[in-house]
Amino acid sequence: MTLSNYAEDAILNALFGKTSDFGALGSAPSMYVGLSTADPGEDGSSDAPPSGDGYARVSTAASDWNAASSGSLDNANIIQFPEATGSWGTITHFTIYDAPTGGNLIFSGALDTPKAFISGDTPLFAAGDLSFTAN
Repeated sequence: MTLSNYAEDAILNALFGKTSDFGALGSAPSMYVGLSTADPGEDGSSDAPPSGDGYARVSTAASDWNAASSGSLDNANIIQFPEATGSWGTITHFTIYDAPTGGNLIFSGALDTPKAFISGDTPLFAAGDLSFTAN
């Protein structure tokens, strides 16, 4: 089975709060962007976010995301994390959860280039850096 382009866009728009008509999906979850030092896997059980040292997931609003088109959606605004107050390790993946801690993994992906973050670093994703595709 393959989703139509219309359905792909509708699902992405609903998840990221770009529409007020969620139909069977209910209300859109809040989206929290996180970082991980490992591939979290499809169920999030292998997620390895930094612990302490100023790390926290970043809350996003619907306005932080562009509307889906051709089955893809990306961030419209910079998504900036708090400044690291110690080593966060080498970040290899990003995550999207529906809660600031714990919660359900919605999306994850590998970074193009893993990066070690140390005290004083302020990680961010520039507008357009986080892209999600429904296929």
